[in-house]
Amino acid sequence: MALGIYQNMKTLLMLIPSRMENRYWSAVLTVLLALSAFPSHSSDRDREGRLVEEIEANLFDGEVISLLPDGKTFAAVEMASQTGTARGAVVLLHGRGFHADWPENVGPLRVGLAEAGWHTLSLQMPVLEKSAKYFDYLPVLPEALPRIDAALAHLKDQNISPVVLLAHSCGAHMAMLWMEQHADSGIDAFVGIGMGATDYKQPMRHPFPFASVKVPVLDLYGEEDYPAVHRMAPERLDLINQGGNALSRLIVSPGADHYFTDNSDQLIEEVSTWLDSLGWD
Repeated sequence: MALGIYQNMKTLLMLIPSRMENRYWSAVLTVLLALSAFPSHSSDRDREGRLVEEIEANLFDGEVISLLPDGKTFAAVEMASQTGTARGAVVLLHGRGFHADWPENVGPLRVGLAEAGWHTLSLQMPVLEKSAKYFDYLPVLPEALPRIDAALAHLKDQNISPVVLLAHSCGAHMAMLWMEQHADSGIDAFVGIGMGATDYKQPMRHPFPFASVKVPVLDLYGEEDYPAVHRMAPERLDLINQGGNALSRLIVSPGADHYFTDNSDQLIEEVSTWLDSLGWD
């Protein structure tokens, strides 16, 4: 009987390390699977670098400069007013996966506004791979905030004011996240183009911040823009009205799509006309 008890204890002692080892590797596997379920929390700096190289190879108006937020350099395209004294500055944020001189919209817009007397500063925003969707970009949006701060500091150092923050599509999501934290501190007006665009079954995760924004707001989108942009227009207008600035406007641009494809002159005209209406001259 003593021999049987000994053999049973020996078997038990052999099983304990084995079971502990299995539990250990099971826990490790669980952690690895959990981590793989989350998207990357940083942007694609290599792709961003290639986009900046594309800007530099094709730039005709303005110059590429480097700004430094939190020790991480990023590029921007700066262009002085083409009419002498600047009427103010416009900081431009491009759409998802594009660059700061994208030829369909933000590129012609920054040049057109400079020709109308504005000092323009178009920022290269964080990007992911081409196939990335709205939900993929959510963890990346905060990377835009120090870039906006750096742009505003750069303009302040040059004593250029007033300052307009202008953002298109995904750039508008980045700008609105910045306004969630800062409201309208440091800016004198906001232009949002194609606001509220996401992807199929990927609803917005951050609210429109306009009830706390007291500066003039232009909500501009195309007649042929995405359904979500149109659907949420009444909500945006209500919040903008809560902000209480009588110069704020909601404008639907006839015939234009989300990107103002083949309608860049119309985009420039819409934005310029509204800026003129602010009476800053």
